[in-house]
Amino acid sequence: MFSFRSFRATSSARTLTKSLISTRSQATTSGFKGWRTATATATTTTTTNTIMASPTKIHLTTEDTGIFKFGSQNSETAAKVSELLQENHEQHHIFCNDEGFHNHIVHHLLTLYSVGAPAAVLEKHYKNNASYQRPPVPLDERVVQDMSNPEHFQKYLGNEKYYHDFLVFFQKEMERKGAESVLNEFLFAENEKADDLLGRMYGGFFHPIIHLGFGLEFQQPAIIAEALAQGAVHDNWTGKYLLRTEAAAKSNPNPSINTTLVELLEEIRADKKLATSAHWEDPNKVRDGILVRAPEEMIRIASKWIVTPETLERKTAEMTNAAIFFTAAAQRPPKQVKFDFFYMHSTNTSIFYPTFNALPFLSTKSKVRLLQWKAYVDLAIYTSRAAAPLHLSEVSLYTPAKLNSGNVEWKGIFRRLTEFADDGHAVKFGRAVANAERLCKPYEKDGAGVGVVHGFMWEKIGNMIADSVEDTGATWSRGVGFAEAWEDYVDRPRKSQL
Repeated sequence: MFSFRSFRATSSARTLTKSLISTRSQATTSGFKGWRTATATATTTTTTNTIMASPTKIHLTTEDTGIFKFGSQNSETAAKVSELLQENHEQHHIFCNDEGFHNHIVHHLLTLYSVGAPAAVLEKHYKNNASYQRPPVPLDERVVQDMSNPEHFQKYLGNEKYYHDFLVFFQKEMERKGAESVLNEFLFAENEKADDLLGRMYGGFFHPIIHLGFGLEFQQPAIIAEALAQGAVHDNWTGKYLLRTEAAAKSNPNPSINTTLVELLEEIRADKKLATSAHWEDPNKVRDGILVRAPEEMIRIASKWIVTPETLERKTAEMTNAAIFFTAAAQRPPKQVKFDFFYMHSTNTSIFYPTFNALPFLSTKSKVRLLQWKAYVDLAIYTSRAAAPLHLSEVSLYTPAKLNSGNVEWKGIFRRLTEFADDGHAVKFGRAVANAERLCKPYEKDGAGVGVVHGFMWEKIGNMIADSVEDTGATWSRGVGFAEAWEDYVDRPRKSQL
């Protein structure tokens, strides 16, 4: 059986992780040391006092700080984050209310831990966000047992009341088979059952796949089980769009591997039917807008982005660059700088793809598929906010609010974001951009790059994030391509450009 505490990145993954190392911030990647999955039948040479992460136990060490390491961690903070995440795992539902709003505690605490926040800061944010969580629905052992019947598994999908049952089901599966076998069986087998669940993982504006990314990056089987259970209770309309787009890409007789995401963003803007297919009043602007009024146009354009095994790493950097570009550049001058809540999720999800690419138990074909599906959703999300006009000069000419205080480099940016009181979106956003700088920088050396964001722009975006969340008005805009989304924001009280 594959051992999660013993695996090392493949040679291609090592090449990629080297590109993530920044001497400026003295950060290092975690390397993929993996974790041992506790199983009912496993034999081990470790003593009974050894604590390991398992499908039911969250345990982080000082080394489990993820792919993006900004500073070091100590044993006190490792113990505290493990304790808080275990409490969240046992006492809270994956949704914080009956409307399907997600519990972000895992994302928040692991991001804070990654960027070097101390135990006191983690505990403060945990208490703030634990205060409004709901308890899990009581477990129904009969349902858990019934889920083991392949003919009955499907009937429980898409219903949040079965989250706790799915969690225990996946924990039992992982204890019996190992995490890697469960992932390959339930997500990557490329049969109808696996395709359905993988599609659900991309639902909810990426939340299940984000959760999976955290579980894999920080090597926590219990969080992987949470992610699979979360995906199982999401609906499957996103997956249907992804499968249709994938089929369209495969049927294209003349695909071009050179078509870029930036070109496709421009093509979406130029297609007036598609660009205006989402309406302000649509409850869900992808499902009720694009996929009702212009589904063929959306699929035709999204299916043009092609990834091959040979281009996987470069295309990963391109996807990351493009997501940050449309998230950061979607401003509406002279209004104050604000970021779209949904665009931001495309950026926050991007950080996990180097981790996916480095998994030795995952086939290259599955890695390619994960990346292509990410871009298909990114393009739909971009379109859904009325295909917002993109102003790169809003980034390149931005003057940080804290320019005179010396807090404009990543150290100062992360100090501000770790103190900011929210559910974790802001510091996740900052970490994803700082990681992207490392990922994309090696490609800037040849002059071509992998997108339009480069050089000094990365820290400019970091400053934009910190400045915007600390500014007046709602923290996030929701629908930046629509005039209505900006009505309650004020014009900039100061000159933001040189």
